[in-house]
Amino acid sequence: MPRFTVSTDARLSVVDITDSVRDVVADDPSGAGERVCTVFVEHTTAGVVVNEAESRLLGDMEAYLSQVVPDEQWDHDEIDGNADAHLRTLLLGNSVQVPVVDGELALGTWQSVLLVECDGPRQRTVRVVV
Repeated sequence: MPRFTVSTDARLSVVDITDSVRDVVADDPSGAGERVCTVFVEHTTAGVVVNEAESRLLGDMEAYLSQVVPDEQWDHDEIDGNADAHLRTLLLGNSVQVPVVDGELALGTWQSVLLVECDGPRQRTVRVVV
């Protein structure tokens, strides 16, 4: 099963991984036709979403997640201090599905596949299944 890694550089950040997903889809031997691509992040403190990758919007996403789930004391923080990251990813989900048509991701004009880091900086593993 194809996979790739993503390095993040902040506690909370959004990284456009569309090109990496496209590369996996392009290398898929199943050929033309209509298929579905699943993008899955193998971690409980990072999510995957489809949205616009405009820089100001990415910053707004980070600010929104910080407001919805504040960096306050949660019970899980007694273990490893990252309960906020787990709670934020509950809102995001760990996978998305994107149609593939004739070997290309069928994303809308402004759509990108985004990894949302909630407990960085870290190395994240993303699996892609077509």
